[in-house]
Amino acid sequence: MTDLKVKVFITGGTIDDIDYENLEDAPLEPISFIPELLEQSRVILDYETEILMQKDSRFITDEDRRLILEKCRDCEEDKIIITHGSYTMAQTAKLLGKENLPKTIVLLGSIIPVNKDRSDALFNLGGAFMTVQLLPKGVYIVSNGKVFNFDNVRKNTDTTYFEKER
Repeated sequence: MTDLKVKVFITGGTIDDIDYENLEDAPLEPISFIPELLEQSRVILDYETEILMQKDSRFITDEDRRLILEKCRDCEEDKIIITHGSYTMAQTAKLLGKENLPKTIVLLGSIIPVNKDRSDALFNLGGAFMTVQLLPKGVYIVSNGKVFNFDNVRKNTDTTYFEKER
């Protein structure tokens, strides 16, 4: 183990197989595949997970984003990874980035759930752990082998990939 400690906040999204069209279909129990995925990845950094919510990101509200911000601000760690649905991940990253917290915060998700064949979840999670260690303080999105700054990223809904806004 190293002296570096990473906080992992879990918010739901496709990475955790959270995908629904109506709020009534939201899961009642906050259960996540992420701890199992971290174990499978054999991450040797010191980390701690915390489930903040289990929502399809289409239903994440401004209040939810404030909770995520508050948790990032209040945790003792300065290296933070947030699992998040891709639909509104850029929106959450922008809110966090504008706060200019003295921390490195990396958001990630996946297009295919972790519990399905050919999932990109494990790859994106590995990318997030590398990014949180190597990049300076700031807010980033990691997806499909690319890293984006919070203020220049959007999801292309036609291709399902993240890309620069400008």
